[in-house]
Amino acid sequence: MFAARAHKLIDRARRLYRDEPSSLDLDAPVYAVDSTLIELSLALCPWANWTGSNAAVKLHASLDLRGPIPAFVAVTPSGYADVRWLDELPIEPGSFYVMDRGYLDFRRLRRISEAGAFFVTRERPDVKYYVAASRPVDRTTALCADQSIRLNGWYAPRYGPYLIRRVTLVDLEHHRRLAFWTNQWTLPAATIAELYRQRWQIELFFRWVKHGLRIRTFYGTSPNAVRVQLWSAICTYLAIAITRKQLAIATNLTTFVQVLSVHAFSKVPIQELFAKVDTSNNQLDTDNQLTFNGL
Repeated sequence: MFAARAHKLIDRARRLYRDEPSSLDLDAPVYAVDSTLIELSLALCPWANWTGSNAAVKLHASLDLRGPIPAFVAVTPSGYADVRWLDELPIEPGSFYVMDRGYLDFRRLRRISEAGAFFVTRERPDVKYYVAASRPVDRTTALCADQSIRLNGWYAPRYGPYLIRRVTLVDLEHHRRLAFWTNQWTLPAATIAELYRQRWQIELFFRWVKHGLRIRTFYGTSPNAVRVQLWSAICTYLAIAITRKQLAIATNLTTFVQVLSVHAFSKVPIQELFAKVDTSNNQLDTDNQLTFNGL
């Protein structure tokens, strides 16, 4: 019942946020795909045994970055592989799916391509390839290379060969080199790198679900009780997102959620929490304000 309610709220929220401006200025939807472990007590939840000494369930999400709003959510056993969940993920033609290298599976990435969508993922160092072509990049930026690569070895005859675009840049802040793979060929290389950087929004979503709603403490220990609490958390997030849009509050959703979390029991209208008060206005001073005359 709670999962069904969450999916109804997802549909409603996505309709409201359909025209929400994106920081990347793209016409197509961008989805960040990831999962997180929800840790449980092995003594209280032996059914969720994960490693023999730990218990957990896994929360999967595809986050529409126009909100950000969860577009597809699932709760699975902790041992359920992330790449397997890609088989259940509905693919929208023309959309972008941004994911970490844990989802790098060429058969499943090919499914995204054949559906008319685009993927952006990090390079995995154990996959062999060779460079088929290179394009010039602006070396005054962090970009290092924009290449066309072709898989070789065992992967090529089974799942290819087809070209993959490889964009490389230097992360000056953390002193490391990052490489991204995509099947999108027309966008600038800098946009491909920025698409992957926007994936951090799903990390904020998971953090809020787990910490903002106190998911670390469960009110029941059965599989159904844990799932009910998780779906209730998703419903709460979506209800807050819908409220923000209906009240036409300009504050971004992440800040809006944080402010409401702090004022959950305050008897203050929501609009007043985000109202901008001009403290320089002299009309705020009252006539009976006491004055202090220094000696």
